[in-house]
Amino acid sequence: MPENAGGFPEVDRLIHEPARLALLTVLSACESADFTFLQRVTGLSKGNLSVQLTKLEQAGLVYIEKTIYQKKTLTTAELSRQGRDQLSEYWRVMRRIQEQSAPRPE
Repeated sequence: MPENAGGFPEVDRLIHEPARLALLTVLSACESADFTFLQRVTGLSKGNLSVQLTKLEQAGLVYIEKTIYQKKTLTTAELSRQGRDQLSEYWRVMRRIQEQSAPRPE
């Protein structure tokens, strides 16, 4: 886990962005989720959700599948193995930051 010059753990900025963190957290709790569900649970607009999913897909953290269902496009997202690993590492870093910030007994 990288650290900056002050010894503070480096946070993965791609994951740390609130909309992407919300998406990754939701996807970590299920096998896959469709676009409408992700929009409803995260409260993101269609445009923002699309942009964030594209960024996560380009980084290899999610798989996006588009199919035609009853003449409509159905978009589903699934967390990749790399996405699971990076999200787990993100939470490890956050716990480490929390531990470093905890008051020390005198």
